[in-house]
Amino acid sequence: MGKRFVIIGGDAAGMSAASQIRRLQADAEILAFEKGSTLSYAQCGLPYLIGGVVSEAKNLIARTPEEFRDKYRIEVFIRHEVTKILPEENAVIVKNLAEGSEEGFSYDTLLIATGGHAIFPQWEGRDLEGVFPLKDMDDALRIQGWVQKKNVARVVIVGGGYIGLEMAEAFHHLKKEVAVLDLAPQVAGTFDPELAQLAQQELEQNGIRVALNEEVVALRGENGRVTGVETKTGFYPADLVLVAIGILPNSELAKDAGIELGVKGAIRVDDQMRTNRSNIYAAGDCAVHYHRVKGTEDYIPLGTTANKQGRIAGTNMGGGEAHFAGVVGSAIMKVLNVAMGRTGLSEREAKQLNIPYEVVSIRSRDHAGYYPNGERLHLKLLYHKENRKLLGAQIVGKHGVDKRIDVIATALYAGLTIDQLQELDLSYAPPFNSVWDPVQQASTVAGRS
Repeated sequence: MGKRFVIIGGDAAGMSAASQIRRLQADAEILAFEKGSTLSYAQCGLPYLIGGVVSEAKNLIARTPEEFRDKYRIEVFIRHEVTKILPEENAVIVKNLAEGSEEGFSYDTLLIATGGHAIFPQWEGRDLEGVFPLKDMDDALRIQGWVQKKNVARVVIVGGGYIGLEMAEAFHHLKKEVAVLDLAPQVAGTFDPELAQLAQQELEQNGIRVALNEEVVALRGENGRVTGVETKTGFYPADLVLVAIGILPNSELAKDAGIELGVKGAIRVDDQMRTNRSNIYAAGDCAVHYHRVKGTEDYIPLGTTANKQGRIAGTNMGGGEAHFAGVVGSAIMKVLNVAMGRTGLSEREAKQLNIPYEVVSIRSRDHAGYYPNGERLHLKLLYHKENRKLLGAQIVGKHGVDKRIDVIATALYAGLTIDQLQELDLSYAPPFNSVWDPVQQASTVAGRS
């Protein structure tokens, strides 16, 4: 038997790492502990499961514990929570949640992939039945069960970010009356206000109520069941309340073990995903991410990053060599009939970082104007005022948003200037594009400034 690798967390980062270790070390002993009841599944698909677009929970599961054991010889323990890391002893204490018993396991190398948790403020009434966060499969199944069994007609979503807006669409798809509340003066807080306004318009045009600058005071209920949300300005009746105001890292286990933390309390790692303990690694929503545009560590918990970091951690743990190149803050979401994509810095972030910048905003079409069914694209580019390097972009439209935002994300990764976008050799045919892509059109406008 070779080295023993212990993985804390059985989702994207953890199981990506475990699988990569197995590819590199055929004789390794690999143990993965997951405190939930499901592992290796697509968390980003949960809103679509709840909304009925994905028909069954099993469709989101990539691999079962049995597959990991039989095919990859990775021993997986579900409903097992690691309660303590003992770095001086190279050991962890694990609690069997089904039986209540505890046991110690030694390791040669450890990966912390404990993920993140939904922020859930200590509001009065937070323990009422019908009040839910959404972070994992267990949350999704509880929400789904409540909707199916409790005659839910009205839903209030607290938080207008990615999860909040995707869930607004999910409940709208289920024919529920939906209200979205946000403390901020806009929804889609990672976008600049004029782009976020387009999302708000799409919600309201489809009958979803949006209430901004709303501070929650308490969650109200009767007979132990939620009946609504009280804010400083009013009351919003509800049969179900979803709290979706952000994610924070699960890093207490690491902190208690003396492992260094970084921005937002996430575990600090180097570009090989190693912590300040040489044989302890961290990856995914519990770890920091290097931001290539900001040039600093950041915390942007996304499934794409978790999978990359897990694979890189597994490569290095298994004796190979890999380096995490960082993120540029790329993200996209569907809001009913429109897509919203962003990458790099928003204008607000550029101001916060005191970066001198210029902005170019255009309205274009997703394909040639003479070809039928063209739709409007709203595109905003930021670039450095002095060296003209790209800083970021935001795009909103019905079609072609993903293609353009990924082109710009690639350009950001490569450190291109706004002017170099004009030189890109992009694909063209009338059903898909104009001779000059909207990204290049924006570059041309910037060149005139």
